[in-house]
Amino acid sequence: MKTIGIIGGLGPESTLDYYREIISAFKSKQGNLAYPQIVLFSVNLDEFMTLIDEKNWIGLSRVLLEKIDALHRAGAEFAAIASNTPHIVFHEVQSSSPIPLLSIVEATCDKARQMGVKRAGLMGTRLTMASDFYQEVFQPQGISIAVPSEQEQQFINRKLFTEIELGIFKDATRKALFEIAERMMAAESIDALIMGCTELPLIMPENRYDIPFLNTTAIHCERIVAYCLDPIAA
Repeated sequence: MKTIGIIGGLGPESTLDYYREIISAFKSKQGNLAYPQIVLFSVNLDEFMTLIDEKNWIGLSRVLLEKIDALHRAGAEFAAIASNTPHIVFHEVQSSSPIPLLSIVEATCDKARQMGVKRAGLMGTRLTMASDFYQEVFQPQGISIAVPSEQEQQFINRKLFTEIELGIFKDATRKALFEIAERMMAAESIDALIMGCTELPLIMPENRYDIPFLNTTAIHCERIVAYCLDPIAA
């Protein structure tokens, strides 16, 4: 069993969800108290958001590598970034990381491919929806990505950072998010919805429609647990 390293705090609410998901998975797989060793580096979210808002990708990569190096020195044998948006620099960080990194985007793509998804809707932060780091992984696997309208993207991003990231879950916001998903099903013919922000499953925990909702937190944790137990099989 390998020691897990997690860069968390991006934001804190979903980091708690990561811990619960990982421990729950070990309970079901092991059936005993043999939980994994986890090293968590909870970062300053404001520092990261400043770098992201400035599109300072070199600075973002540098800070992520500093945190990964700290995890490595603390005993982590592999690591994961508990957030979608920083994956905009995942490959740059991965190439210089002292330990293996598990991508939330690649894990989600593998899950979507196994499910036979052909066109997935993507909700997340404004940067995640406007960037192409999901498309770069999904399109070579024959899966196209559709994103909400510009107005919808602004709404989702605002709600993420003024409510959901702060642990505020309003029924009106939840209703509006489901309405966006419904519109994308009708207008974009999506056959799955990627919840491409690790906070979204906290406000949209249930699937109300006939298409799968891809919970990136749960999918990432599943990959983390598999790698922890057997890196070759994962």
